[in-house]
Amino acid sequence: MSVSSITEKQKRPRGLFYKLRQKGGIGLTHLILLVGGLIWMYPFLWMLGSSLKTNGDFFDQGLNIFPRQVEWSNYVNAWNEASFGQYFFNTAIVAGTTVIVVLLFTAMAGYALARTKFPGKKLLLGLIALTLFLPHGYTIIPVFDVVQRLGLLNTLASVILVQASGGMVFSTFLFMGYFSSMEREIEDAARVDGANFNQRFWMVMFPLAGPMLATVALFTFIGAWNSFFIPLVFTLGVPELRTLAVGMYAFIAENSTNWTYLAAGSVITLGPIMVVFILLQRYFINGVAGAVKS
Repeated sequence: MSVSSITEKQKRPRGLFYKLRQKGGIGLTHLILLVGGLIWMYPFLWMLGSSLKTNGDFFDQGLNIFPRQVEWSNYVNAWNEASFGQYFFNTAIVAGTTVIVVLLFTAMAGYALARTKFPGKKLLLGLIALTLFLPHGYTIIPVFDVVQRLGLLNTLASVILVQASGGMVFSTFLFMGYFSSMEREIEDAARVDGANFNQRFWMVMFPLAGPMLATVALFTFIGAWNSFFIPLVFTLGVPELRTLAVGMYAFIAENSTNWTYLAAGSVITLGPIMVVFILLQRYFINGVAGAVKS
């Protein structure tokens, strides 16, 4: 068979059976993804529905999502009885400040590592990368000793300091990869106009790193908001400084029989994370794509 006949055969329009089979395959893929998504989302939907049930309906309805009678008072009672208002404020302060500190320091470090060359750079990056594999359990004692010597124990500042330092390495590598993938033309134009290294970063590169800023902010916010071990250790002596994760643990110990209050408290804890992710998901996808591409 000649090459021309093969080419003509490939150019022939596809038949109806082929089109139906192709559409059927796409439809089956979407159906599988939809079912998988519903299975993945079911625990959260069940928790959301259980937070609006009465205590009796919680046991009578089993795995049913929809409540017979909506009880919004579960959220009010959980908020008041568990001091969730204070815990929410503490968590917002810790998460917000941690995000700001991590963004500023890691963006500067990532840009410096991406745009400068110096002897031993690869060795330094390798040593920094090794710290990613150190579990928190093995480093918490020396960190605790440093925080205590600084006089920051049992303060929110200690939680912010330790939480921010724990996310520095990973975020720095993300910024380094993102800045390395950016073209140098705009930066060179700023250099020609007389901008020094710091001016090129703050006035040119930093504003252009919006997707990666959103990505790092999202990662850092989720980590700081959900953190349990660090706030537990560094605020153990002051219950008023508990974050939501630690406060939720104490609430479970005190209200282990009232499952509707526990479900309401869980929704309060997870709600801000979902809102932040929905708002930043477009930037998150673009930022991860840019870092991976580099």
